[in-house]
Amino acid sequence: MKKVLLVTDDFVNIRLDKWFKKNVCEIPQSLIEKNIRKGKIRVNNKKKNSSYRLQKRDEIFINNINFSANKNIKNKKKYIATAKDISGSSSIFVENNKNFAVINKPASIAVQSGTRSKRNILDILRMTKEFVNFTPYTVHRIDKETSGLLIVAKNRKYAQLFTSLFRLRKIHKTYLGIAVGEFSNSSGILSDYLFHYEGDKKIKTKAITHFRVIDSNNNYSFLKLEPKTGRKHQLRKQLLMHGHPIYGDSKYRLSETCKNKKNNLMLHAYKINFLINEKKYNFSTEPPNYFKNTLKKKYLKSFL
Repeated sequence: MKKVLLVTDDFVNIRLDKWFKKNVCEIPQSLIEKNIRKGKIRVNNKKKNSSYRLQKRDEIFINNINFSANKNIKNKKKYIATAKDISGSSSIFVENNKNFAVINKPASIAVQSGTRSKRNILDILRMTKEFVNFTPYTVHRIDKETSGLLIVAKNRKYAQLFTSLFRLRKIHKTYLGIAVGEFSNSSGILSDYLFHYEGDKKIKTKAITHFRVIDSNNNYSFLKLEPKTGRKHQLRKQLLMHGHPIYGDSKYRLSETCKNKKNNLMLHAYKINFLINEKKYNFSTEPPNYFKNTLKKKYLKSFL
């Protein structure tokens, strides 16, 4: 199959890989990146990487991609929210207006469906009264294991607006975390290079996080964390690199730390603030009870 598609106003500034999933075929990310690297997906007939941000009137060239083998992927069933999911959803809304919602995402629920996670926030929101006649759009993510604040746009215009604000680092987030060990400094900046893979290509990115120790003892530290960049698993990776993994993290942990799946990840998206049309928005939500109970058990200050 060969065809050329024109980028419309609705998709300006959207990543090439996300545009492809929404407009052509929902195939695995690894296959999209593979086809982009091979030049089967081009922009203005030139090779670009998957993170390329589309511009108005860009032409997408698609050459000889076999979609028939991926029919089952495109037609996969969405998660069907249960009555319990829906009845409990009203309590998670911190803000709800005609353009966006801010929710307090519980831990153990993914933002969107994936190969390992079927139950997800987006499919639950679609069934709530707050999203009647609206489509939920993800504009950022927090890990499945992480609790706390999540912005969900209600229309494409605000989805693009929030995407731009995040890219320009105009949205400021604050996390609370419990880390293993005692920090030598009461505050500081973590600056590291992190690595990830796009297909078989190794990518190096800079990660910066400001931290402040709220309370600590010989074994644990209660932290306020402000990521200044938005890398995948940034806080979890950086704290591990500095010898202080987040308590309850079964993935990014010290080798001598016991892997205990019963422990929740002690990381909570506590505050988020931004400016839209000269109006300031500031939202916060307290950490869940299991987080507060862990603070008490580890003899740390109960809260801010």
